[in-house]
Amino acid sequence: MSMILKHPSDRGGSRSQPFERLAENASRFTSSAMFFGICLILVAVAVTLHVIGLPITWLLFMGEAMSAVTLLLVALLKNSELRAERAVERKLDAIAAALLEGQEGSGPGEAHQKLRSALGREENS
Repeated sequence: MSMILKHPSDRGGSRSQPFERLAENASRFTSSAMFFGICLILVAVAVTLHVIGLPITWLLFMGEAMSAVTLLLVALLKNSELRAERAVERKLDAIAAALLEGQEGSGPGEAHQKLRSALGREENS
């Protein structure tokens, strides 16, 4: 149960889970011109349904379908946003620790390893 409540970047392991891969792919697709075109077509279809006077059940179905897709996209995109935010935080923490370690004159140590690890995780995801 605690695994479900943890943030994806806190679960450990460098291998991404199916949901994280799905969220990342959804984020890439929804930021594309193709997705924008699909949205324009859906809105045009919804307007056309209103104009031609289809029964209210069809209009409700179209509205509910668009609402459901919106809800799913919000969940997927929020996951991608949080993972990116955590990756930036990890890198900034590692950079700050490495700078502090360098100022103390102790040379490359644990902070440098954490920085390398944080940079490697982002390349693998």
